[in-house]
Order: sequence, then C-alpha cells, then structure tokens
Amino acid sequence: MTIRRMTVSQALVEFLANQWTLDCAADGTEIRERTVPGMFGIFGHGNVAGVGQALKQFNVENPDLMPYYQARNEQAMVHQSVGYARMHRRRGTYASAASVGPGATNLLTGAALATTNRLPALLLPSDTFATRVADPVLQQLEQPHDIGLTVNDAFRPVSRFFDRVQRPEQLFSIALAAMRVLTDPAETGAVTIALPEDVQAEAMDVPVEFLQPREWRIRRPRPERDALAAALETIRGAKRPLIVAGGGVLYSEAEQQLRKFVEATGIPVGTSQAGGGVLDWAHPQYTGGVGATGTLAANRLAAEADVIIGIGTRYSDFTTASRTVFQNPDVKFVNINVAAFDAYKHGSPVPVIADARETLIELHEQLSDLRIEAEYAERISAENAEWDAMVDQAFAPSGFELPGQPEIIGAVQQASAPGDVVVQAAGSLPGDLQKLWRVRDPLGYHVEYAYSCMGYEIAGGLGAKRGLDAAGDDRDVIVMIGDGSYLMLNTELVTAVAEGIKIIVVLIQNHGYASIGHLSETVGSERFGTWYRTYDTEAKNFQGEQVLPVDLAMNARSYGMDVIEVEPGASAIDDLGAAIATAKASDRPTFIHINSDPLIYSPDGAGWWDVPVPQVATLEATQRARAEYEEQATYQKPLLG
Repeated sequence: MTIRRMTVSQALVEFLANQWTLDCAADGTEIRERTVPGMFGIFGHGNVAGVGQALKQFNVENPDLMPYYQARNEQAMVHQSVGYARMHRRRGTYASAASVGPGATNLLTGAALATTNRLPALLLPSDTFATRVADPVLQQLEQPHDIGLTVNDAFRPVSRFFDRVQRPEQLFSIALAAMRVLTDPAETGAVTIALPEDVQAEAMDVPVEFLQPREWRIRRPRPERDALAAALETIRGAKRPLIVAGGGVLYSEAEQQLRKFVEATGIPVGTSQAGGGVLDWAHPQYTGGVGATGTLAANRLAAEADVIIGIGTRYSDFTTASRTVFQNPDVKFVNINVAAFDAYKHGSPVPVIADARETLIELHEQLSDLRIEAEYAERISAENAEWDAMVDQAFAPSGFELPGQPEIIGAVQQASAPGDVVVQAAGSLPGDLQKLWRVRDPLGYHVEYAYSCMGYEIAGGLGAKRGLDAAGDDRDVIVMIGDGSYLMLNTELVTAVAEGIKIIVVLIQNHGYASIGHLSETVGSERFGTWYRTYDTEAKNFQGEQVLPVDLAMNARSYGMDVIEVEPGASAIDDLGAAIATAKASDRPTFIHINSDPLIYSPDGAGWWDVPVPQVATLEATQRARAEYEEQATYQKPLLG
C-alpha cells in the first residue's frame, strides 16, 4: 500500500477535492460533477496553521485542486453554499472553514438553515486542543460539569451529521461517513466535522487510496409495489384531487414528469415555497402557491380537495396554513417523499417512500387513462383566471409617491428575463412573491422559507450565481431584500465586488420590519417595535415619526457596488424598470434602492397562520385579535391524513 505523509488538514482538503457526485438527468444522460468544488474560509488561530496552510500549499502546487474563496462572515459562507446547492439540485456544495470559538459558532445559523431546507453544506469548524496541553485556550468555553464539552457541540442538534476528529486516524471513517450523508437525498443537510486545532496540524500516514477520485451516486429509489398500489387506488377514487409540489420535485429534476402527468390527467398543482418553478406560471394546471401565503385559486381548490398528492414537500405550517387549508372532512393524503420522515407527516395513510421523478413516471404509466371531470377542469380554469386578474391589478402602477411592494415586484418581473433567478428569504417579500411572482423557469425562484433567515438573501444570491456560473449559465440573479434583512447581513456585497460576481440587488426601503409590523397588527400588538425610528425618551419606545437618517444606498456604494437610486414620485415604477434594464446590461454587481409604502398589501389569498394571541389583555386591539384568532382556530385539524 502506498503511503503519503501529510497533515490531517492536507489529507482532508485533498480528499474533498477528489469527491464526485453521479446522477442521472431527466433526459437519461449521466451527470458527474465535483461534490465540493471549493472552500470558503475565514482564518484565525484555530485554523490558520491547519486548513489555512493546506489551502495555501495546494494553491501553490495545484491551484485547481481546491479553490479557496474569501467571505466576510462565517454565517454567509454557509448561505453561499446553500444557494449554490439549490442551483445544482443538491449535487454539489461548498465547504466552510472557520476558526475556534466565535468563528465556529457564527456557522450555527447557516447550519440550521441548511438542515431545515434539506440542502447540503459542509462545515469545518475548528475546535480546541484535543490534547488539552494548552487549556483553556483563547476563546474556549469552559463547563465545569463537562470539561470535554466545547462550543462545537452546539452543532449536534442543527446538523444531519456531526463528528469530531480527536485523533488523526479517525479522519478516514469520519470523512467517508460525512460524504455519504452529504450526497444522500433523504439525509442531506448540514454536515459538520469539528477539527481540533492541534489535530489539524498533526502528521499522519495516509493511504493513497483514500485520496483517489471517489464517486457518490444520488439514490433515486422507485416506489415499493404495495405502496404504489395504495397510491394508485386512492388517486383513482378522487373526484377533486390536488397536487402539492415541494422542493423535492426540483431536486429530483422531476418537473418534466410532473408536467406530463398533470397534462394527461388534468390534476391541478399548488406549490410550497421550495416548489416554485415546478411548472410555468401560465400552465393551465398551475394554481400558484398553497397555504398561508398562497393564492386564492390554490387555497380554494385545496379547501375542497378530496385527495392531496404531496410530492417532495415537508408540509410546513405555511404550506398547510397551520392545518386549516384542507377542509374536506374526507380528505386523504398520498405523500410521496424520498425521506420516510416527511412521507409519514400529519398521519398520512398512504406514504410512498421514493424518488419524486421515479414515482411520477410510474403514476403516469399506471394512470394514463385517468382524467378529471370536465366540471372540475372548468373550475380550475375559472379560479386561475380570477387570480391572474387580481395579480395584474396588483402590478398596475399606482402613481403614488411611494409605491407598494406588489407594484415593485411587478416592475422587477416585467424587466427580468424568463430565466432570471429571484432570491429572497425573509420579511414580507416571501409571502408577496409566492402570491405574485410569475415563475418561468424551474430554477427561477429561490425563496429560502424553511428557515426564513433574515440576511440570507445577498449571500444566498451570491451562492446561486456561483452555481450558475459553474454550470456555464449566464442568467441574472436578482436579490430582492428589505432594509431589515439588509441590515442583518450585507457585507457579502464586498465579496461580489472583490470577485466581480454580477448580482442585482433590489433593496426596498420601508424603514422597519414590514412583515412583522403587519403581523403585529393582526395579533393586536399595533406594530410595536417594528418601525425604524429615533428613540422617544418620554414614551420609552420607537413609535414616533422621526425616521432614521440612514442612507443604505451610500452604504452599498462604500462597498464598491454600482448604485442606482430610484427617487420617490409618480414615475418610481417606470424608473425601477429602467434601473433593472441598466443593471442587466452591465457586467458588474449593481445595487438598486427604492423607497416603498409598507402599508400597501398584496391581494388576500385566504390563508391563515397560527400565531397565538394572548388569552388575557388590557389592550382593545389584542382583545379583538384574540376573538379573530379563536374563530380561525376552529378550522384547525389535529391531523391532516
């Protein structure tokens, strides 16, 4: 056996550089791409002499082996990895290396986001000395009841895989196990390998076999015979079936099979946030988003559906409208998911644990003679037509000095190309986009709404653009973000400038937390704490009229971004469209700033979200909200299936 003398970090970096994902595309061609095409890193005393040295050494000897990229925040490194993974349908992701202590824990939010979204990300947080020869080190957490506990143990509940390389010899089994989880569609999420800073620099004998190219084939399990038979029987017995399509349809590259199936049967489709793009918005069977922020068309059909066919969805409370959207007392659920955990959600009596694409192929073959009744088909068409007219009206420029968010979305939509990718995550934009954005491409809609992380947008958009560039795809990425999310994490604009990564950022300035402000009103808290205002020393709150003198356009300009400011006025929407056109024509990252009126809302989609209201309160607004809450809660079901 041939042996090479290397440090643990050198061996890990070279191992990762030689991992490949294999998958079969929808057209039958085989896809082979690097599982970890690059690594982000912010260096400190925990990793500068370990992973940092390894990356430097390979950069000198073989720059293409493991490309290194800078970041300005450890959390943002993981967000970039997730955005990349989304564009590559979970076939690839980046690794993120961080130093001991705060560098490591800064990764935690990103880890939770990746795991919640079922998207792969590899985290390499440094850890304190395994030998404890230097103890305690700078930035080490000490717990008297458990000396072996470190801050990296906080990754255990937010990771799909966690292990710590306490001895060099452990690297082999840990690295291979990590790759298995990273490339398993049923298990993927944050994969964390904690690296004690002394072990990173230790030398070891590495078998050359460990460093050779290794392939990991994406599993595409077909449905079991009995489970498929039960699903077929349930679907055949349906009078008003409805498909709820989630992200699993896209990650399986099953949109073509979905389209063929619904065109043959006429069954309508509603989507979760992650499922946006499975059908073109104008497709006759597409009814839009379903649930709390869904369309009126999808929610009306969902309320009466007698069979729900969930495909690749995790059934979050937004998708189910907190278990209120499916009101047919006899409704049955067929849940198709590669993960058993999701297939059995909400007491489904017909779980099908299988790949979305493989299952849709089987359903299409077995149900080729099935067609919904003409009356139901007419109902679908009528509901879609009514909702489309409402969206057209919402998009129409108002001529107000401060436009509303719906018309801003309409202007961006009109100025964008069919293949452009819109990226969003938090605030009021996800709900408005799910209702209003007319998706025209399978990868054209990326709203991170499993974790809905404020600050994801810019970093996630960078990751998405990296993913597209890696695939030779030059479409534009348009990041839409509110000022609240922008202030949470905006420094990756520097990364865009440093690497010349072209993203278009549309910042909607509404001087506060628009989404929570609206929610605050519905629960009787009267927008308390949601405005960005100067502090009122007498009232002891931030509810006054004096807007903060914050200039976010100047902030973006200071990072080196090209900046276009849309001035308030009757022509703001036309000016926004022109700004988007200018940004698309440029080859540089561009920041567009527009002011909006946060009190102009999107059309109501008749969805509800369970946010408990105090049972006892002296505020009249809260008392009214409680009465409304109790009324809505009567529609909730303890189980869906």
